[in-house]
Amino acid sequence: MISNFFVLSPRGDTIIAKTYRNDRGNEGAHERGHTEAFFRKIKFWNDATDGGSAANGKADGKGDERKGDAPPVFMMPDGLSYLHVKRNGLIFGCATARNVSPTTIIELLSTIARVFKDYCGTLSEEAIRKNFILLYELLDEMLDYGYPQITRTENLKSCVYNEPIVVDPIINTGNLVNPKTASASAVHKPVISSVSASGRKTDSNSTQKNEIFVDILERLNVLFSNNGYVLNSTIDGCIQMKSYLAGNPELRMALNEDLSIGRNSGSYGSVTIDDINFNDCVNLAEFETTRTLSFVPPDGEFIVLNYRVTGDFATPFRIFPSIEEVEPKKLEITILIRAEMPSNHFGANVSIEMPLPKCTTAAQCNVISSPGTGSTNAEYVQRDDKIVWTMKKLPGGSEQTMKARVSLSQACTTQIRREIGPINMNFEIPMFNVSNLQVRYLRIAEHMAGYTPYRWVRYVTQSNSYVCRL
Repeated sequence: MISNFFVLSPRGDTIIAKTYRNDRGNEGAHERGHTEAFFRKIKFWNDATDGGSAANGKADGKGDERKGDAPPVFMMPDGLSYLHVKRNGLIFGCATARNVSPTTIIELLSTIARVFKDYCGTLSEEAIRKNFILLYELLDEMLDYGYPQITRTENLKSCVYNEPIVVDPIINTGNLVNPKTASASAVHKPVISSVSASGRKTDSNSTQKNEIFVDILERLNVLFSNNGYVLNSTIDGCIQMKSYLAGNPELRMALNEDLSIGRNSGSYGSVTIDDINFNDCVNLAEFETTRTLSFVPPDGEFIVLNYRVTGDFATPFRIFPSIEEVEPKKLEITILIRAEMPSNHFGANVSIEMPLPKCTTAAQCNVISSPGTGSTNAEYVQRDDKIVWTMKKLPGGSEQTMKARVSLSQACTTQIRREIGPINMNFEIPMFNVSNLQVRYLRIAEHMAGYTPYRWVRYVTQSNSYVCRL
């Protein structure tokens, strides 16, 4: 299925590499040379042009300038197809000479990254370097001669004998000032007993509390017109869990009682989603009547359900751009961002990017910020010909305005105006979701004396593609 597997750091260093078969014959350099060539390919993908390539070049031989990030699948001069996924800055990749399904390989790489995170507690370069013996042991059980074998976290427990070394100290949720909240890093714990950086062993059965972490994640895809109206909008959401409950008891989770599935199926004011799919461990016997799910949580991180919402919904931010030609070679661009969510919520790590024409010589940016935005900055990045506007915090119910005076090397034409935009916005809103899907309760199905689990629930809304046309 695959010829080799490797994990690269953000700098291109090979952290883990394993060869399953030699499909290159006697040609080519050492394995490290191929991973270095692969890393250069994806690192400088935008700078590359293929003048005479039959795969990537144009038929007229003029070359095809590449835009954006490297695709997850492409061929290299050694004749192999390389596939990769990025997780936390790390690159999980493999090569194959077979005509395999790309989606199967991408799913396999994503599963390997998830299993590594389950056993190391966190997915980082330092965690992988300190636990490479454990991770090689996992790879030996997960892949045999390049074919996937065991990929479930709980099934791998009986095959693994090494203990993970925890990189960051695990926060004890019992010593928190506010017992109703926990740090976001509290979920980064291995699924088996571990060893701290100082060499002290921690037994997962004796010292670990009975906890379960629930994340309701929503990713927004919204397209605005130049006057601020929504042209297209979808929500891709999921409920994700990570369980540290001793004995793996059966759980019951209840969603909104007025939840309706299917467009035009719900009443006014009810929570409506277009479609939904569940993990194979979920029992749906009571879902149609009481919107209650029952399941035995597997070890590690897993997704309970995925759902999708299309149509009209209240977008958390609205974008209002305007372009005015003050002189033949000067433009004044104004971007207004309006936060239309409740004032008790805020957008974190907000960034707005707007491409400018290639003939831009200079751009002066001025931000009119409201109180409570924290660190705000707008600048023109000449190398990429774009304006980057960043805000640490954008409170709900507020407005932010950025004005830019753009100087051009030639008179503005219709073709030059088309090179401006579109505006792309990235953000994250903690403890807020747009679809109003809620977890009413999460409890153990059967009462167990002396068993007091801790339940941590978090709502997160992120931008996936938040774009405004100009």
